Amino acid sequence: MSRLFRPTRQTKEEKAAVDIGDILSDFRLDLDSLGYYVARSNPYVIYRRFEAVADAALAERDGVDNTRMENYRDRLL
Repeated sequence: MSRLFRPTRQTKEEKAAVDIGDILSDFRLDLDSLGYYVARSNPYVIYRRFEAVADAALAERDGVDNTRMENYRDRLL
């Protein structure tokens, strides 16, 4: 029996996340200057949305790290 696999399409959010990752992966980019221009050149609402994205990323990372620690603790017992 064969299965048909359909490639999944990226959502707009996934595509934007990849684009942001591509931009930030350039180590020649001065992150302090980038932060300055994000705060200065964008309206307040855009800046707040940028903060919301950063907060969500931190929360996700913390959740992933906590899951790893729980798995690690289980192995110690």
